[in-house]
Amino acid sequence: MTPAEARRILAQAELIHSADAVVRTIDRLATEITQRLAVGEDCPLVLTVMGGAVFFAGQLLPKLAFPLECDYLHATRYRNTLQGQGVAWVATPRAPVRDRTVLVLDDILDEGITLLAIKNHLLEQGARNCLIAVLTEKEIGTPKPVEADFVGLRLPDRYVFGCGMDIRGAWRNLPAIYALAEAHR
Repeated sequence: MTPAEARRILAQAELIHSADAVVRTIDRLATEITQRLAVGEDCPLVLTVMGGAVFFAGQLLPKLAFPLECDYLHATRYRNTLQGQGVAWVATPRAPVRDRTVLVLDDILDEGITLLAIKNHLLEQGARNCLIAVLTEKEIGTPKPVEADFVGLRLPDRYVFGCGMDIRGAWRNLPAIYALAEAHR
């Protein structure tokens, strides 16, 4: 995508959640996660799902008031396209997950296929508990195979971008969330 095309897509997009709404939501999620994971002697492993959850993790991690270990994983279905494909594993966590509480951070719970694969993989590797926190959840109107333990903002069933979510590789860096104009689908 050219920079001109990316700018045109943004100019025609619909604002779904403002930057202020995103900041308030991340503050709320930090409080909820801290209340749940700050108790006890456990040092949870927090795994960021690359590349979409980088924005979310960067905003959330400084607000978590408990000791934790950070790592990442990369499983994807989109590969810079508008439609999901089979789950592809690009990188698995280097930190051990066996007998640990693991918190997975992702930008969006859409159909749930990727997050289910991630959760199943971590549990198969011996994680004691696998919790999921998502900045957004898309309301698709059908049951999902996995639920998030912590959910930020609800989204309509449209193609969205910003706050870590991209449109053909562009605009992950936006501080607000936009929906693609129907003309671009």
